[in-house]
Amino acid sequence: MKQGLFTAILIAITYAVSLSFYVWMGTTSPDSMFHAVYKGGPVVSVLMALILMVIAYIVERIIALNKASGKGNIAEFVKSLKSDVDAGEIESAIAKCDDHQSSLAAVMRAVFERYKMLSIHHVTDREKKISEMEKAVEEATIMEMPLLEKNLVAISTIASISTMVGLLGTTMGMIRAFTAMATSGAPDAVQLSLGISEALFNTALGIFGGIIGIVTYNIFTHKVDAFTYVIDEAAFYIIQTLGSAKSE
Repeated sequence: MKQGLFTAILIAITYAVSLSFYVWMGTTSPDSMFHAVYKGGPVVSVLMALILMVIAYIVERIIALNKASGKGNIAEFVKSLKSDVDAGEIESAIAKCDDHQSSLAAVMRAVFERYKMLSIHHVTDREKKISEMEKAVEEATIMEMPLLEKNLVAISTIASISTMVGLLGTTMGMIRAFTAMATSGAPDAVQLSLGISEALFNTALGIFGGIIGIVTYNIFTHKVDAFTYVIDEAAFYIIQTLGSAKSE
């Protein structure tokens, strides 16, 4: 599914769910917490939709990054690849990459395939071999990085938008509160309380959505950086070892 279509469907579904939940909250008992949130005004439904979108993206990223980690322990996989390379067992290393099915395995497989091609063409120059294998790493990494970083910008954007929408709801609530205070005679206590309630609930939901987005964005960014480091470290060792090996 294309990213734009996925985002459009996600927006439609999350807002429909949040709007339905917001309408339902209006039917609850006036003394309930749900009804108190309902008094936050229509902006609450938008904030709930943003929070649901962040949660959906978080679930998608968890699934995607777990898939990118492949089958089995990454450290053990890298160790086994290094052992195969040291022993000259390139076919065994390729088979292990196919079995592991991780982003790291995809990059390492590209290196091994490039090395085999160089061997077939009897390329013996060390610098030439290293240069070609480094190109293979770059090409494979370019293919893998979009999968690792997908939707991270969306999470960061929603975190910022959530805070701004919360501020908008807060402003609208304060306008209602000050309007109630500006009435002639005694201030309208009901409208005053509604305005303050609207301001506070929108502030809380906006901050909550922002916190979720920022924290998870940083966590996922750290995981992607860790993936990149492992790829670079493993690729450097394997390229240097294969570059010094005699072509078959």
